[in-house]
Amino acid sequence: MTELRQALDDISAIRTQVARGTQFRGYGPLSVASSGILALLVAGAQNHWLVDSTHGLKLFLGIWITTAAVSVFLSTLETIFRVRRVHSGLAMEMIQAAAEQFLPCIVVGLLLTVVLMRIAPQDSWMLPGLWEVIFSLGVFASCRFLPRQMFAVGAWYLAAGLVCLLVASGHHALSPWSMGIPFGVGQLLVAAVLRYGFEDAIEES
Repeated sequence: MTELRQALDDISAIRTQVARGTQFRGYGPLSVASSGILALLVAGAQNHWLVDSTHGLKLFLGIWITTAAVSVFLSTLETIFRVRRVHSGLAMEMIQAAAEQFLPCIVVGLLLTVVLMRIAPQDSWMLPGLWEVIFSLGVFASCRFLPRQMFAVGAWYLAAGLVCLLVASGHHALSPWSMGIPFGVGQLLVAAVLRYGFEDAIEES
């Protein structure tokens, strides 16, 4: 029984190692592009109908956390279906490897938001820029098993975050476009890389 257990552990370790060294094709361009379009639409609607949200931190956070949750839900659904089709033999290992690269930046972003709201809500104008900088770290961390063009997407999020911090430092106000433009354009860039960046592009169903 001990030898069997050791053999199973060895097989699991090998599968995990193979998954970490394999290019991940589970992210779907359709859901990612949809999240980019959603970010632009939400920013436009917020700017037109919810002007007060630029001065209300809770409303601003509610709008964008809900938008992010919808985007993550759509992306997760498409990823699960694609991974089962593309990485059928290593589906769970591939999902785990991808999550290990990207989840830390999401957790850090959430914790930073909670802490900033608790101790320095007057500095909440920095949140959009900080989120984009943190998101860029997740993109950079994921580059090793995605097309090399994804590095440019990470650079976009980093640059956008720094620019948002510089712009917002002049008026200390939350702007819907500081979320809509960086994440809208960024997610559309991600979708383009996922669709055309692989050397042998997968036929989309």
